[in-house]
Order: sequence, then structure tokens, then C-alpha cells
Amino acid sequence: MPSSAVRPKLAANLSMIFPEVEFLDRFAAAAAVGFRAVEYLFPYAYAKQELRSRLENWKLEQVLFNAPPGDFENGERGIAGLPGREDEFRRSIEQALDYAVTLRCRRIHVMAGLVSLQGDPRRHREVYVENLSWAAEQARSVHVDLMLEPLNAIDFPGYLIGTPQAARSVIEEVGAPNIKLQYDFYHAQMTHGRLLETFSDKRHIVGHVQIAGVPGRNEPDDSQEINYRAIFAGLETMGYDGWIGCEYRPRGDTVAGLAWAAPYGIGPRGKR
Repeated sequence: MPSSAVRPKLAANLSMIFPEVEFLDRFAAAAAVGFRAVEYLFPYAYAKQELRSRLENWKLEQVLFNAPPGDFENGERGIAGLPGREDEFRRSIEQALDYAVTLRCRRIHVMAGLVSLQGDPRRHREVYVENLSWAAEQARSVHVDLMLEPLNAIDFPGYLIGTPQAARSVIEEVGAPNIKLQYDFYHAQMTHGRLLETFSDKRHIVGHVQIAGVPGRNEPDDSQEINYRAIFAGLETMGYDGWIGCEYRPRGDTVAGLAWAAPYGIGPRGKR
């Protein structure tokens, strides 16, 4: 990589990478190869102070986690857009913000939920907008941004928000400055392609970025169909200097698969 280039700020998604070790040991594993930030799906199985201690011990920044998603183990993928679950949603946001304050995390991903074949998408969207309007006010009081991430219909059929345009429509309707788009290049490629074009169109509302290879959601290396070197160059050109979450499933040993990240200071010889 040319010395004049700006290195992308890569964050390790601890729910996905370093599966070789227990979750709480993944903070150390991430720091050892040069990551300076982490994200993951859910922190709620662990005490807030334990997680805070891991972050401090390894000089890591917590950049993202998800609000409670409902019954995740049984297939629920968020409750923000589910009619009749409004009270549960409010409690989930209160819990998420409590963790965010302790972990000093400025971003929470709020999952929309799945619409059943018998469901009314318009009613789900109305509930989603109402819930986000309330949640945005609560989050703003503790300086937290709420992320909306479109999930592709192949992996997540029936997900309420399936495209960046759908997310943008909700963001504009709510009108809260702390609700932003979480642009995952894996989901975007699975949905529509034209990645830098669609990113540029939504650049003003993007609050976080995630990456993975397509197909398979494995390492974002040259064996995959997305050219991430071009993506990183495009993000730099467009002025995106935020964190980029590495949310992929390693094909094998995590460290052995980090050759793709070596030009960006991540790997066995990565420097902090």
C-alpha cells in the first residue's frame, strides 16, 4: 500500500472472528494482531464492568453493538418494527443505552424485525418509525447514534428493512440527527451491487460500515467478488474516516486468514 494512503480503521467483530477462543478472550486476541477497536452483536450475557475492563486492559474502543433483538435463538431479528412489542422495545433500548454509557460506545444497531407472510408491512413500518422516534430522543440524551442496517433478503427473508433506500426513507421520516445508516458491503452486494455508487448516494447519513467477502461471508480477500482495495480507496475519496467493522466468518484460523489486512497494519506483526 502506498505510504501516502490513509489506512482504513478496521474494527474486529468479536461475535464472528476469533472463534478459536472464548468470547472474553477475544479482546486480547484482537489487540494482539493490531486492532484498536471492536464491535459485536450483543453484550448482555456479560457484566458491563467486565467488558469495560477488557476494553481498558487492551486499549480498545467499543464502536458498536446491537440492541436486544427479541428471541434471537428462535429466529427473531429485532423487535423495533413489531406491533404489540412496544413496551419490550422501550425496555430493550433502556438496557442497551445503559451498556453503551458504561462501555463508552457511541453507536447501537437497532434491528427492525421480520415481517411474517400474514403481516402488514405498512403497519410494521409505522411501528418502526414510532419506536425509533422515541428511541432517538433517549439515545440523544447520552450522545449515542442509532444505526439502521438493511439485511439482504437471501440471508434474511422477510426482514423489514432490506435496502439502503428503505433505511433512508425511514431515517428521513423520523428526522432525528442521531439515526444513521449502517452500510454493510456484504449485504449491499448480496442485494444490489453498485457498491460505491449506492454508498456515495447515502454518504451523508452513513454512521458505520461493515465488510465481509461475497459469497460465503468469509475473509474480504482477493478470492471473493468484492474488490475491497477499491472499496477502501473509494471510501477515502468520499471522506469516510469512520470505523469499518470486520464482520466475517473465518474459513479457518482467524490469524492465518488475516493476510488481506496486513497492508493495513493488522496481522501477527500488526502494530498498535
